Amino acid sequence: MTAIYPEGCLRRVLTLVVVGPCSIHDTRAALAYADRLVSVRNELSGELEIVTRAYFEKPRTRTGWKGLLYDPLIDDSGDIEGGIRAARDLLVRLTGMGMPVATEFLSPVAAHYLADLVSWGAIGARTTESQIHRELASGLPFPIGFKNSTDGNVKIATDAIYAASAPHQYLGVTDTGHFARISTLGNPDCHLVLRGGVRPNYDAPSLCTSCGALALAGLDQRVIIDASHGNSGKNYGNQVPVCDVIAEQISEGEQRIVGVMIESNLLAGRKDYEPGEAVPFGMSITDACLGWTDTVRVLDRLAKATSSRRKTMQQVQTKTIPEGCPPA
Repeated sequence: MTAIYPEGCLRRVLTLVVVGPCSIHDTRAALAYADRLVSVRNELSGELEIVTRAYFEKPRTRTGWKGLLYDPLIDDSGDIEGGIRAARDLLVRLTGMGMPVATEFLSPVAAHYLADLVSWGAIGARTTESQIHRELASGLPFPIGFKNSTDGNVKIATDAIYAASAPHQYLGVTDTGHFARISTLGNPDCHLVLRGGVRPNYDAPSLCTSCGALALAGLDQRVIIDASHGNSGKNYGNQVPVCDVIAEQISEGEQRIVGVMIESNLLAGRKDYEPGEAVPFGMSITDACLGWTDTVRVLDRLAKATSSRRKTMQQVQTKTIPEGCPPA
């Protein structure tokens, strides 16, 4: 998020933080989480643009629960109609309380029912190479992050960003539910998400390598770093030291890091869903998440790092600021 100032003026640049549960299985818990998060969002709004995760679709390597959208009762009943209603109702309530929403798009059809309530979208590591998802991203009215592949390949993501920035025509669904030719203008706000792979890629050398690939492709060097998944070694607690490393880079003036992704919930960890057995309120049934206390500490650390980056930028540019520029 950047204010528009006259040429040569300093800009107040916020760090985007996409934070929240790995997936939504309990809308009541999602609202309780967002109720806490919106207060932190308001408190840190001078440094961070905090957006909550509301992920309704889960990609699966083989089988497993595919998310609220497909199985809201978690009983293999496949009540997709109920899942779509539940997902959209939650998005309406989240945005109504002043909480912007991020989600991952798997079904191009479902996107037409949800996209008007979304502020940031992700195309996951398993679908970044998909032409269908690149076409979808080219017409969505908000920034889209393409993740590197599960093995850490960044080339696939840079190709996706390039493709999604271009106009496309494809078979899609209209607002009235009819199949039609969809024409897009291209999405200029697509960017890379580093999520790790065979090895982590959140460190400074990995960032430089990835930005080099973006530059070689003629793309803007702007990167969001996912503190979970391959970068955490699939250990949710490692998100804290990963975010410390990211924050250190930001505080030293690194401008190519534009955001961070964090998997977080009211309660730390995860629990398998078992029929007839209660899941603790606010605990994940998919990937393990940071608990609330650690989440607030990480957000505060990122806010301080963003403030430090701005001061570093001011020291470098202060002698060249034109008269009449608004304060950063």
